[in-house]
Amino acid sequence: MYGAHDLGGKHGLGPVNPEPENQEPVFHTEWERRAFALTMAVGMLGKWNIDESRYARERQHPVDYLSHSYYENWLAGVTELLLEKGLISEKELAAVMESQIGEKEQQVVEVAADKESLRVPTPAQVQKILTVGGHTLLESDTTPTFTPGDRVRVRKNHTAGHSRAPAYVQGSIGTVVRSHGCHVFPDTHAQQRSGGEHLYSVCFEAESLWGSKAGNTEVLIDLWEPYLESIH
Repeated sequence: MYGAHDLGGKHGLGPVNPEPENQEPVFHTEWERRAFALTMAVGMLGKWNIDESRYARERQHPVDYLSHSYYENWLAGVTELLLEKGLISEKELAAVMESQIGEKEQQVVEVAADKESLRVPTPAQVQKILTVGGHTLLESDTTPTFTPGDRVRVRKNHTAGHSRAPAYVQGSIGTVVRSHGCHVFPDTHAQQRSGGEHLYSVCFEAESLWGSKAGNTEVLIDLWEPYLESIH
Protein backbone atom coordinates (compact mmCIF):
# COMPACT_ATOMS: atom_id res chain seq x y z
CA MET A 1 0.00 0.00 0.00
CA TYR A 2 1.09 3.59 -0.52
CA GLY A 3 1.32 4.83 3.06
CA ALA A 4 3.28 7.07 5.36
CA HIS A 5 5.61 4.15 6.10
CA ASP A 6 6.85 4.00 2.50
CA LEU A 7 9.32 6.89 2.56
CA GLY A 8 12.34 5.24 0.95
CA GLY A 9 13.71 6.98 -2.13
CA LYS A 10 11.28 9.91 -1.87
CA HIS A 11 12.30 13.44 -2.88
CA GLY A 12 12.42 16.36 -0.45
CA LEU A 13 13.13 14.50 2.79
CA GLY A 14 16.79 15.43 3.00
CA PRO A 15 19.83 13.19 3.48
CA VAL A 16 19.85 10.27 5.91
CA ASN A 17 22.02 11.09 8.92
CA PRO A 18 22.00 7.98 11.15
CA GLU A 19 23.72 7.66 14.49
CA PRO A 20 26.96 5.64 14.27
CA GLU A 21 26.17 2.06 15.26
CA ASN A 22 28.93 1.99 17.84
CA GLN A 23 27.35 5.00 19.58
CA GLU A 24 23.65 4.26 19.26
CA PRO A 25 22.04 2.32 22.15
CA VAL A 26 19.80 -0.63 21.35
CA PHE A 27 17.01 1.14 23.25
CA HIS A 28 16.93 4.83 24.04
CA THR A 29 14.51 4.48 26.96
CA GLU A 30 13.21 1.68 29.19
CA TRP A 31 9.71 1.81 27.66
CA GLU A 32 11.18 1.01 24.23
CA ARG A 33 12.70 -2.16 25.68
CA ARG A 34 9.31 -3.12 27.14
CA ALA A 35 7.46 -2.36 23.87
CA PHE A 36 9.89 -4.59 21.98
CA ALA A 37 9.55 -7.39 24.55
CA LEU A 38 5.75 -7.16 24.49
CA THR A 39 5.66 -7.35 20.69
CA MET A 40 7.94 -10.39 20.63
CA ALA A 41 6.11 -12.15 23.48
CA VAL A 42 2.58 -11.85 22.12
CA GLY A 43 3.81 -12.58 18.60
CA MET A 44 4.93 -16.01 19.82
CA LEU A 45 1.32 -16.87 20.72
CA GLY A 46 0.85 -17.78 17.07
CA LYS A 47 -2.13 -15.57 16.26
CA TRP A 48 -0.37 -13.59 13.53
CA ASN A 49 2.79 -13.63 11.42
CA ILE A 50 5.51 -11.06 10.76
CA ASP A 51 3.82 -9.63 7.67
CA GLU A 52 0.54 -9.17 9.53
CA SER A 53 2.55 -7.37 12.20
CA ARG A 54 4.11 -5.03 9.63
CA TYR A 55 0.75 -4.39 7.98
CA ALA A 56 -0.83 -3.51 11.33
CA ARG A 57 1.72 -0.72 11.76
CA GLU A 58 1.25 0.48 8.18
CA ARG A 59 -2.53 0.79 8.55
CA GLN A 60 -2.29 3.67 10.98
CA HIS A 61 -3.48 7.12 9.90
CA PRO A 62 -0.52 8.77 8.13
CA VAL A 63 -0.44 11.64 10.64
CA ASP A 64 -0.22 9.16 13.51
CA TYR A 65 2.47 7.07 11.80
CA LEU A 66 4.68 10.07 11.05
CA SER A 67 4.23 11.65 14.48
CA HIS A 68 5.10 8.43 16.30
CA SER A 69 8.59 7.28 17.13
CA TYR A 70 9.80 3.88 15.92
CA TYR A 71 8.65 1.91 18.93
CA GLU A 72 5.45 3.92 19.26
CA ASN A 73 4.56 2.51 15.83
CA TRP A 74 5.41 -0.98 17.07
CA LEU A 75 3.15 -0.49 20.08
CA ALA A 76 0.31 0.85 17.93
CA GLY A 77 0.56 -2.16 15.63
CA VAL A 78 0.58 -4.80 18.36
CA THR A 79 -2.31 -3.09 20.14
CA GLU A 80 -4.37 -3.25 16.94
CA LEU A 81 -3.59 -6.94 16.51
CA LEU A 82 -4.48 -7.79 20.11
CA LEU A 83 -7.87 -6.15 19.57
CA GLU A 84 -8.49 -7.68 16.14
CA LYS A 85 -7.63 -11.19 17.30
CA GLY A 86 -9.87 -10.90 20.36
CA LEU A 87 -7.06 -11.29 22.90
CA ILE A 88 -8.10 -8.09 24.67
CA SER A 89 -11.23 -5.95 24.51
CA GLU A 90 -11.61 -2.21 24.01
CA LYS A 91 -12.76 -1.99 27.64
CA GLU A 92 -9.67 -3.79 28.92
CA LEU A 93 -7.41 -1.62 26.80
CA ALA A 94 -9.10 1.53 28.12
CA ALA A 95 -8.60 0.33 31.69
CA VAL A 96 -4.88 -0.16 31.13
CA MET A 97 -4.53 3.17 29.31
CA GLU A 98 -6.16 4.87 32.29
CA SER A 99 -3.61 3.14 34.55
CA GLN A 100 -6.34 1.15 36.29
CA ILE A 101 -4.05 -1.84 36.52
CA GLY A 102 -3.57 -4.52 39.15
CA GLU A 103 -6.56 -6.86 39.16
CA LYS A 104 -7.82 -5.58 35.81
CA GLU A 105 -4.39 -6.09 34.25
CA GLN A 106 -4.38 -9.67 35.54
CA GLN A 107 -7.77 -10.23 33.93
CA VAL A 108 -6.33 -9.26 30.55
CA VAL A 109 -3.65 -11.93 30.94
CA GLU A 110 -6.21 -14.55 31.98
CA VAL A 111 -8.40 -13.83 28.94
CA ALA A 112 -5.46 -14.56 26.66
CA ALA A 113 -4.44 -17.66 28.61
CA ASP A 114 -7.91 -19.17 28.23
CA LYS A 115 -7.69 -19.23 24.42
CA GLU A 116 -7.18 -22.87 23.38
CA SER A 117 -5.68 -21.88 20.05
CA LEU A 118 -2.77 -19.98 21.56
CA ARG A 119 0.75 -21.29 21.14
CA VAL A 120 2.66 -20.70 24.38
CA PRO A 121 6.31 -21.68 23.89
CA THR A 122 8.53 -22.93 26.70
CA PRO A 123 11.63 -20.90 27.67
CA ALA A 124 13.76 -23.33 25.64
CA GLN A 125 11.51 -22.90 22.59
CA VAL A 126 11.66 -19.13 22.98
CA GLN A 127 15.45 -19.27 22.99
CA LYS A 128 15.41 -21.33 19.79
CA ILE A 129 12.94 -19.00 18.07
CA LEU A 130 15.02 -15.93 18.93
CA THR A 131 18.34 -17.44 17.88
CA VAL A 132 17.29 -19.43 14.82
CA GLY A 133 14.22 -17.61 13.51
CA GLY A 134 12.00 -18.97 10.78
CA HIS A 135 13.07 -19.70 7.21
CA THR A 136 11.18 -18.25 4.25
CA LEU A 137 12.55 -20.52 1.49
CA LEU A 138 9.89 -22.88 0.11
CA GLU A 139 9.81 -25.85 -2.21
CA SER A 140 8.25 -25.03 -5.58
CA ASP A 141 7.22 -27.00 -8.65
CA THR A 142 7.06 -23.87 -10.80
CA THR A 143 9.86 -22.61 -13.04
CA PRO A 144 11.06 -19.04 -12.48
CA THR A 145 9.72 -16.70 -15.15
CA PHE A 146 12.90 -14.62 -15.19
CA THR A 147 16.60 -15.45 -15.36
CA PRO A 148 19.71 -13.33 -14.80
CA GLY A 149 20.12 -10.81 -17.59
CA ASP A 150 16.37 -10.35 -18.23
CA ARG A 151 15.09 -6.79 -18.40
CA VAL A 152 12.02 -6.24 -16.22
CA ARG A 153 9.71 -3.42 -15.20
CA VAL A 154 8.25 -3.14 -11.71
CA ARG A 155 4.48 -3.10 -11.90
CA LYS A 156 2.61 -0.14 -10.43
CA ASN A 157 0.70 -1.71 -7.58
CA HIS A 158 -2.12 0.36 -6.10
CA THR A 159 -3.23 -2.28 -3.60
CA ALA A 160 -4.55 -1.23 -0.21
CA GLY A 161 -2.89 -4.32 1.26
CA HIS A 162 0.64 -5.09 2.38
CA SER A 163 3.45 -5.01 -0.20
CA ARG A 164 7.23 -5.12 -0.13
CA ALA A 165 7.63 -3.36 -3.48
CA PRO A 166 8.84 0.18 -2.62
CA ALA A 167 6.79 2.93 -4.23
CA TYR A 168 9.89 4.70 -5.57
CA VAL A 169 10.87 1.72 -7.73
CA GLN A 170 7.44 1.02 -9.21
CA GLY A 171 7.35 1.76 -12.93
CA SER A 172 11.14 1.62 -13.25
CA ILE A 173 13.10 -0.77 -15.47
CA GLY A 174 15.93 -2.93 -14.19
CA THR A 175 17.94 -6.08 -14.88
CA VAL A 176 17.61 -9.38 -13.02
CA VAL A 177 21.00 -10.33 -11.57
CA ARG A 178 20.08 -13.28 -9.35
CA SER A 179 17.25 -15.71 -8.60
CA HIS A 180 16.87 -16.59 -4.91
CA GLY A 181 14.33 -19.40 -5.29
CA CYS A 182 10.76 -19.49 -3.99
CA HIS A 183 10.11 -17.55 -0.77
CA VAL A 184 7.08 -16.70 1.37
CA PHE A 185 5.15 -13.95 -0.44
CA PRO A 186 4.52 -11.04 1.97
CA ASP A 187 1.39 -9.73 0.22
CA THR A 188 -0.60 -12.91 0.80
CA HIS A 189 1.20 -13.85 4.01
CA ALA A 190 -0.19 -10.66 5.59
CA GLN A 191 -3.65 -12.10 4.87
CA GLN A 192 -2.74 -15.43 6.53
CA ARG A 193 -2.64 -17.17 3.15
CA SER A 194 0.22 -19.62 2.74
CA GLY A 195 2.37 -19.96 -0.35
CA GLY A 196 5.36 -18.39 -1.99
CA GLU A 197 6.64 -16.73 -5.14
CA HIS A 198 10.02 -16.64 -6.85
CA LEU A 199 12.29 -13.90 -5.56
CA TYR A 200 14.93 -12.00 -7.57
CA SER A 201 17.63 -9.39 -7.07
CA VAL A 202 17.06 -6.67 -9.64
CA CYS A 203 19.61 -3.99 -10.50
CA PHE A 204 18.40 -0.49 -11.32
CA GLU A 205 20.40 2.38 -12.72
CA ALA A 206 20.08 5.35 -10.38
CA GLU A 207 18.96 7.53 -13.28
CA SER A 208 15.99 5.20 -13.83
CA LEU A 209 14.89 5.75 -10.23
CA TRP A 210 15.68 9.40 -9.55
CA GLY A 211 16.66 11.10 -12.80
CA SER A 212 19.92 12.26 -14.34
CA LYS A 213 21.18 14.04 -11.20
CA ALA A 214 21.23 10.91 -9.05
CA GLY A 215 24.52 10.53 -7.20
CA ASN A 216 25.00 6.76 -7.00
CA THR A 217 25.25 4.52 -10.05
CA GLU A 218 23.00 1.55 -9.29
CA VAL A 219 20.71 0.02 -6.67
CA LEU A 220 19.98 -3.68 -6.04
CA ILE A 221 16.47 -4.51 -4.78
CA ASP A 222 15.00 -7.92 -3.97
CA LEU A 223 11.56 -8.24 -5.60
CA TRP A 224 9.04 -11.06 -5.87
CA GLU A 225 7.86 -12.28 -9.27
CA PRO A 226 4.30 -10.83 -9.11
CA TYR A 227 5.87 -7.38 -8.81
CA LEU A 228 7.61 -7.73 -12.18
CA GLU A 229 6.74 -7.81 -15.87
CA SER A 230 8.91 -8.61 -18.88
CA ILE A 231 10.46 -5.96 -21.14
CA HIS A 232 10.70 -7.27 -24.67
